[in-house]
This record gives sequence, C-alpha cells and structure tokens, in this order.
Amino acid sequence: MLVGKVVGSLFSTRKSEKLVGNKFMVVEPVEKMNTGQSRLVAIDIIGAGIGEYVLVAQGSAARIGCDMSDAPVDAAIVGIVDEGQDWNK
Repeated sequence: MLVGKVVGSLFSTRKSEKLVGNKFMVVEPVEKMNTGQSRLVAIDIIGAGIGEYVLVAQGSAARIGCDMSDAPVDAAIVGIVDEGQDWNK
C-alpha cells in the first residue's frame, strides 16, 4: 500500500464490462514512498477528489479491497488521508 496525491482523473467510454460505472483517478505517490513509479491510475470507489492524499492498494489487494475480485484492477483507492505528516518534506 502506498500514500499518494490525486492529481487528475481519467474518462474512458470503452472499457472492460466489469469496470463500467467506476471512476479512475491519476495518483502520484508521495516522494518518500515512490517506488520508481511516477504516476499510476487507480480505480476510485470511495469518492476521492483532486488534491487529496489517498491510500492506494495494489495487485490482488486492490481487487479484494474494492470487492471486484474478477475485474482487471491493479490499483484501487481504498482510503482518504484526513491527517498525517507533511508528505512533501
């Protein structure tokens, strides 16, 4: 799991049938948690907004966390960070 900042959203009119009705957000991992990825696309089931810090689950944990075990999901926003450290230091 990583902490990231939502920096944008994506719209897709053609996608897997199992993803219809879901929102996709572009997440940039905070500098201290960056594992080589600059940005990733995560399915958003909790209603995160641009500019918010979020918790992102990846891999099979993402599919389980959003209750979509048979969908092509590799990253899911599973929480919004209400309070924490200054992630940019």
